[in-house]
Amino acid sequence: MSDAIKHECGIALLRLKKPLQFYKDKYGTAFYGVQKMYLLMEKQHNRGQDGAGFASIKLDVEPGERYISRVRSNESQPIQDVFAQINDRISEELKLNPEFIDDVAWQKKNIPYIGELFLGHVRYGTFGKNSIESVHPFLRQNNWMHRNLILAGNFNMTNVSELFQSLVELGQHPKEMADTVTVMEKIGHFLDKAVRDLYQDCKAEGYTKREASPVIAERLDIAKILTRSSKNLDGGYAMAGLLGHGDAFVFRDPAGIRPAFFYEDEEIVVVASERPVIQTVFNVPIEKVQELQPGKALIIKKNGNVTQKEILPATEKKACSFERIYFSRGSDADIYQERKMLGRLILPAVLDVIDEDTDNTVFSYIPNTAETSFYGLIEAAQDFLNQRKNNYILENRKKLTKEKLEEILSVKIRTEKVAIKDAKLRTFITEDSSRNDLVAHVYDVTYGVIKPTDNLVIIDDSIVRGTTLKMSIIKMMDRLNPKRIVIVSSAPQIRYPDCYGIDMAKLEGLVAFQAALELLKERNLYHIVDEVYLKCKAQQNLKDSKVVNYVTEIYAPFTQQEVSNKTAQLLSSPEIKAEVKIIFQTVEDLHIACPKNLGDWYFTGDYPTPGGNRVVNKAFMNFYEGKNARAY
Repeated sequence: MSDAIKHECGIALLRLKKPLQFYKDKYGTAFYGVQKMYLLMEKQHNRGQDGAGFASIKLDVEPGERYISRVRSNESQPIQDVFAQINDRISEELKLNPEFIDDVAWQKKNIPYIGELFLGHVRYGTFGKNSIESVHPFLRQNNWMHRNLILAGNFNMTNVSELFQSLVELGQHPKEMADTVTVMEKIGHFLDKAVRDLYQDCKAEGYTKREASPVIAERLDIAKILTRSSKNLDGGYAMAGLLGHGDAFVFRDPAGIRPAFFYEDEEIVVVASERPVIQTVFNVPIEKVQELQPGKALIIKKNGNVTQKEILPATEKKACSFERIYFSRGSDADIYQERKMLGRLILPAVLDVIDEDTDNTVFSYIPNTAETSFYGLIEAAQDFLNQRKNNYILENRKKLTKEKLEEILSVKIRTEKVAIKDAKLRTFITEDSSRNDLVAHVYDVTYGVIKPTDNLVIIDDSIVRGTTLKMSIIKMMDRLNPKRIVIVSSAPQIRYPDCYGIDMAKLEGLVAFQAALELLKERNLYHIVDEVYLKCKAQQNLKDSKVVNYVTEIYAPFTQQEVSNKTAQLLSSPEIKAEVKIIFQTVEDLHIACPKNLGDWYFTGDYPTPGGNRVVNKAFMNFYEGKNARAY
């Protein structure tokens, strides 16, 4: 998307099911797990570039030996920095002890990061500063091996304050009010209780304290711990955890908002946020990679046993549609076809705007992530042109000359690369974003391919705030002197804030909301804003399940086309010579293109959890009261 928004996160969990010597013998290295984790995280760098973290656990170590290692980074290239630190430490140890370069047992005992269980995370920060303390995985330490908890996740909770208060009521003193910390401490509380209860059972059965430890590890019921700790969670999440003795889990929210996929064979169990990552890193076919079902946890016991257990009853599946439109890598087989379909389905609206004049229209795309939907748009445009050619040939078949036929068949859909992003300039501008003249030059344009009689159609993934369109893209496109600039969004109008991991939590930043406000002013309907505010205010003390999203009333008086037209006016400016049109995908066609990902709350206001309605109303109240604050 042309608007830079931070979003999502990525997780990678890997369990080696064989002894490390097996991987040394088969793959030539005892560092097989570390190498695969680097690939799993690097292949998900699209999901997070603010920070990266890695943790490993060694199984069956003797007391006094370190078995947990963790490294995190918030450097400009965090994944590379994390693995540079790991590689430097491993290389240093082997340089000092070259005689052990093939001794796997010595390496496991003496070199950090070499183990059988790994957890990685890549992060975009949507809340708080990008400090190293905010980078996952988080670690909750304890001298009891079973009570060590490492947690990382792709999640946002809408009810962090409630979760924080529940910890206080349990007698805890959480160090900060952040969703990751509160979730980890809640899991940790019930983990501690489970270990204490199991110890008492072992004691009653005659086990010594030392004998009880492996029995506790075997009997520990991860599903029960997760069920008790997740009782009041409201949000979208795929969270992964490791316990010090070697159990692991990945747990997905009941609506399936955040994604998680896994693969298991006799050598490994692997989990990642995206399916093609697993396919690529382990060279496995698509049908072997499974989706972790909503409300369930994948539980990996220390003994290698893998099960899926229901933690919370699944609700109506509302998997995030933005995963398909933009966030996930387009190399996924289904996502690639879905993005092409988004482009195909929007062609009729484009043809209406350009009066079906494809001969005098140039098609292009901005940014590169819109390339796949562009292919779908062009395929549909070519089908339209071919049909028009066929009709003409059939209607005039008795009088067609060879020259005329060749002329007809030679007509093509015109496509050009008209904009190229200047990445270095973008980096410089980030340091001083107030320089509007420089912002306008974020994109370079290709001169000489547009005629004054041409329509210029540009497809984008989505339009969130419209800042880059207004300050850069439309101005630069206008320099090419087209008669009309048509900006096409393969996503519908983004009307409502997100509260499940996408950095668009403020209503006033959404250009569709701004357009609706302008329409209310023009038509003397602005009193609706006051009425909505009072309705939102009246619900402040209601339970989330009783709260109604009244912000939908802001858009109710207007058609989608009216909001689109006003958006075009807002993103244009007086110096623009070309006519500017903006086309948005319809929600109905989005669901046709992406039938398995029906989460559309940012377009429709239909939030998948009760907390969503509270958040959108709070966001509206913040706007009305002039508060520059997050709504959750």
